[in-house]
Amino acid sequence: MTNRLRMTLILLLAVSVSGSYLPATAEEAPGYRIETYIDCLRHPYSIAFLPDGGALITEKAGRLRLFANGRLSPEPAAVLPAVYDKNQGGLTDVVLHPRFADNQLVYLAGSTGDDNANRTTVLRGRLEGHRLTDVETVFRAQPPKDTTVHFGARLAFLKDGTLLISVGDGGQYREKAQDLSSMLGSIIRIRDDGSVPDDNPFVDRSGALPEIWSYGHRNPQGLMVDNVTGEAYATEHGPRGGDELNHIEPGNNYGWPLATYGVDYTGARITPFKEYPGTIQPLVQWTPSLAPSGLDRCRGCLWPEWEGDFFAGMLMGRQVQRVSFKDGKSHRESLFEEPGERIRDVTFGPDGALYLVTDNVQGRVLRVTPRSHRDTTR
Repeated sequence: MTNRLRMTLILLLAVSVSGSYLPATAEEAPGYRIETYIDCLRHPYSIAFLPDGGALITEKAGRLRLFANGRLSPEPAAVLPAVYDKNQGGLTDVVLHPRFADNQLVYLAGSTGDDNANRTTVLRGRLEGHRLTDVETVFRAQPPKDTTVHFGARLAFLKDGTLLISVGDGGQYREKAQDLSSMLGSIIRIRDDGSVPDDNPFVDRSGALPEIWSYGHRNPQGLMVDNVTGEAYATEHGPRGGDELNHIEPGNNYGWPLATYGVDYTGARITPFKEYPGTIQPLVQWTPSLAPSGLDRCRGCLWPEWEGDFFAGMLMGRQVQRVSFKDGKSHRESLFEEPGERIRDVTFGPDGALYLVTDNVQGRVLRVTPRSHRDTTR
């Protein structure tokens, strides 16, 4: 039997087992194996693990799915009809409140509105059994826009319990990324109830929106907080080239569109500058573009040799990029290309394995473990 035929048979087996954990190995490579963990998802976007071993998964059309007791629940935990599911819009991220064990609060990011006025929005609700209840809006990006692209719409809690939200530039409004009176092209910081922290960097600046934490972003679709250092990091899409990994610090200007390593989709130059005074250079930039989405960092994961390395899912590249730093230089490695699927989300689970969410009509969650790893949780 050829390797191609063997892989096809294994993938067919994966499709036939609805919403289940599959112990059979789907793809193997030196150093790791990739298994289907959850299947039968429709355009999944993000995953968050629950303390009881289950998980919540967002689907772009506005459904929140629950994975519990080894199976995908047939009925969604929530259906959010107000979600604006068009082009790049939809239901995107899901994160748990830092005190979820006490309050059961779940936060969801996505887009709401219509073709003429839409925006990045954050909702929160309470998970009661298999249902999300008491859903309310805690954030709406200002101003609304009339484009169907560049929402950002990722979430991450800082160690102080405040929430970071990425907001894209809207595509046609890139100059707003340098305008502190607009949230377009920024990362926002709010309290868990939607109010503004007193120590945000632009609270006292006239004409600036107090929610803004950093600005000069294009379309940040990856956002994470290091659970060891408490530092925030984001990946963002460049135009044609110039995708970035950035260390996010309060008050910083990350340059877009004053400085970029990319060019416009027409080939025209956006700016003559790759660096610009007063702006922050990326830790890493990808040219040509690989379209980075989800982002996480290995902290106590199943690969000790990867400790401290970043992992960014790629849409165009259909891979995950491992980024490490040594002696002040970045090193990149392409991984997990075997499935040949766009990778929308990347996260290390509580078991130390790496979980990948694939961006397909029939999407799935993949579980990556070291090839030599013996799973004692089954």
